Amino acid sequence: MTRFAHFLTPNGEPQFAEVAGDLLVPLQGISTLGPEITPEVLSSAQRLDEAAVPSVDVRLLPASPDPAKVLCVGLNYASHVAEVNREMPDYPVLFPKFASNLIGPTDDIVVPAESTGPDYEGEMAVIIGRPGRRIAEKDAFDHVLGFSVSNDVSMRDYQYKSHQWLQGKAWDDSTPLGPHIVTPGEVDLAAAGIRTTVNGRTLQEATLSMMMFSVPTLISTISEFTRLDVGDVILTGTPAGIGSKRDPKVILRNGDTVAVEIDGIGRIENTVVTK
Repeated sequence: MTRFAHFLTPNGEPQFAEVAGDLLVPLQGISTLGPEITPEVLSSAQRLDEAAVPSVDVRLLPASPDPAKVLCVGLNYASHVAEVNREMPDYPVLFPKFASNLIGPTDDIVVPAESTGPDYEGEMAVIIGRPGRRIAEKDAFDHVLGFSVSNDVSMRDYQYKSHQWLQGKAWDDSTPLGPHIVTPGEVDLAAAGIRTTVNGRTLQEATLSMMMFSVPTLISTISEFTRLDVGDVILTGTPAGIGSKRDPKVILRNGDTVAVEIDGIGRIENTVVTK
């Protein structure tokens, strides 16, 4: 299984690496994903085995730490559409996040003291590996570097201040992404399950096959209006079970532990910190 990760070296420099079991093997000359880092560049880059470090000894960064775009799908599981009492969309509901929103797979989720409604949303992320515009669905996977795990943490009270969702979705240091980028051939999107737990209690559980808009459809739709670049991130939506629609509601609080796991891709676990 081919996996990549971003991490900080002991002297605080970012580094891009291939994951080899419990080790991170740096790729020579590559510190982060960028416009010039195509799949061909990654495959031909020299692996610096002598510089390999144990994953447990370093801080993992977001799977794509500095994307030009973070594009999110709001309603992509029928079960979630039903629980929020919305009409079934015939076109993806899209909204942006920013690179400053992203945190690593074990970093603290910072929820603002101003919000009374922090909520979780476990999601699969797509990391773009080849740039493109107006990408046909049949060609979409040629533009995918891999998949990762994310939690689209949302401040519900801010989200519903207007018809636009930006103010509820784009808080800094609130969106975990990681731990790795897993290449497409290694993931069975038709069978993989996704689960979200809060303090060990499973609150979301579904399979990726339940997405209404597939990865190729999302890439084709988004690239129609904007160019997708290497490192860009697409969050593909969350299934039913969000805290704000439970009875009683589940509101993320200071000290809570939130984990999201996707079969074949990985697991993130983060502590909620109120600031």
